[in-house]
Amino acid sequence: MFRFLRVNMADKTCVFEDVPEEYAGLGGRALTSTIVAREVNPICTPLGPHNKLVFAPGLLGATNSPNANRISVGCKSPLTEGIKESNSGGQPGGHLARLGILAIIVEDIAAEGEWWQLEVGKDSARLVPSPVAGLNNFDAVEKLVGQYGKKCSYVTIGRAGEFKLTAASIAFTDRELRPQRHAGRGGVGAVMGSKGLKAIIIDPEGGQTPPIADAEAFKAAAKRFANALTTHPITSKGLAEYGSAVLVNILHEAGGLPTRNFTVGRFEGHEAVSGERLNQLTKERGGEGVVAHGCMSGCIIRCSGIFPDEKGKFKSKWPEYETLWCFGPHSNIDDLDLICTFDHMCDDYGVDTIDVGVAIGVAMAGGGIPVGDGKAVMEAMKGISEGTPLGRVIGCGTATTGRVFGVRRVPCVKGQSLPAYDPRAVKGVGVTYATTPMGADHTAGYAVTANILSCGGVVDPLKKEGQIELSRNLQIATASVDSVGLCLFTAFAILDIPDALPAIVDMLNAKFGWKLTGDDVITLGQRVLSTEVDFNRRAGITEAADHLPDFFSDEPVPPHNTTFDITPEELKTTFNWIKR
Repeated sequence: MFRFLRVNMADKTCVFEDVPEEYAGLGGRALTSTIVAREVNPICTPLGPHNKLVFAPGLLGATNSPNANRISVGCKSPLTEGIKESNSGGQPGGHLARLGILAIIVEDIAAEGEWWQLEVGKDSARLVPSPVAGLNNFDAVEKLVGQYGKKCSYVTIGRAGEFKLTAASIAFTDRELRPQRHAGRGGVGAVMGSKGLKAIIIDPEGGQTPPIADAEAFKAAAKRFANALTTHPITSKGLAEYGSAVLVNILHEAGGLPTRNFTVGRFEGHEAVSGERLNQLTKERGGEGVVAHGCMSGCIIRCSGIFPDEKGKFKSKWPEYETLWCFGPHSNIDDLDLICTFDHMCDDYGVDTIDVGVAIGVAMAGGGIPVGDGKAVMEAMKGISEGTPLGRVIGCGTATTGRVFGVRRVPCVKGQSLPAYDPRAVKGVGVTYATTPMGADHTAGYAVTANILSCGGVVDPLKKEGQIELSRNLQIATASVDSVGLCLFTAFAILDIPDALPAIVDMLNAKFGWKLTGDDVITLGQRVLSTEVDFNRRAGITEAADHLPDFFSDEPVPPHNTTFDITPEELKTTFNWIKR
């Protein structure tokens, strides 16, 4: 049933093909990274014709497994110059799986100035000129819905992607057809823009649930996995009530909330931008506000609330913790409504909230934007859509902004900005930042679990002992979770509830007729990471890039006054199964 769809932007061909044997049994991140590693020249220009853009749902997409409809996007990143897998929720992943499309592989580039959109349906695909070029995501989707209807899901880039800014994201529509779920990191939107592909329209009509080898066994395993998610306190209540923003107060208390460009680990205004405040205002304002909202079909965690303005009208989705942090404490702003406006602007223009938000704080450190000046940030943000010089600078992310403004303290690894956890106070995530092939990325190995949340064990966040092993194990597990198509937040239950991982393995076995064990999940994760590291080495990204900026080891961060003291030699042991 499953096939690849190859789309050539130069000659406008769309061809369905059988899945080659070397890709059998892969999905999500495992598939995007393997295709990129085998079919993309590692030294190619990321925004040129030799790069490829790959969309792949996970192995459990379109089944009745809870929280399994995410989608992976892969390419060579114009931000890191290495391999990239960026992950998103929304409806398109499940719709592609229902159509039996294991991957869309976009090749070559259209002529300069041409903009096309890809129409995908059951057994059909074609490129047509796009009438929504020049529009940002919300206006583009509104116009596309008027043309194609509400039954479809939509994948778009905003003006940032058209400008090929290296922090540009790709937007995926949610259940209400709002383009506010994003493959945000690594500049994947710039790659889509470089190919002249403005939008993808996915019509799931006629699609069906993928064939399942043992339907009864699958149903039983899915029920067990759902039970794990609905009994764990984080996945059953914490995330639904407060979103990932529940972490603001937690990280403040832990002294790991990076404030004013990583100069201190606590923020005086943390309560005003917390998940608790987000929940309170949503309930008080009512109207179109929603607590406990799922971004995709099958979501039972429901962390993506809807934030209303003072009149109860839709203002934004609930910002993720990382978004609240970078536009809030990092930039010395404690206005929740303003931060939600910035979040909505990022969704509309199509940029990664983390790299742009961190760039804002770095610009403040360099004198390019007054510290804590929300109005100045607003004007700078508008410039992303308008194509102003400052807008283009911050739209290209933190590393570019740091260079332009001559800032010494630039929190990046491999060109990608650090997210919302200070590695001096949460050292396990610091190992992940330094070593993941993706560039600084908390989701690649979320050591906050054991460092801060006592989930899956306890590892003291302020000490170096145990951090390498913690990050290694989580990076392996995450690579597998991304390949299955599961939401990262399912990891809380997987780590704490003994039956959660066996239930996932049993679902895979029941669907495909496999005989996997838990060890095979580890093997898959190692295989994915080995493939990604190999691509980066061939691209010229050596072990010398696997480190944090030196200010993290030189400058103690208050209140604990700790440094990141894990040595480069110790970091080299993270992927200890790979021969050096």
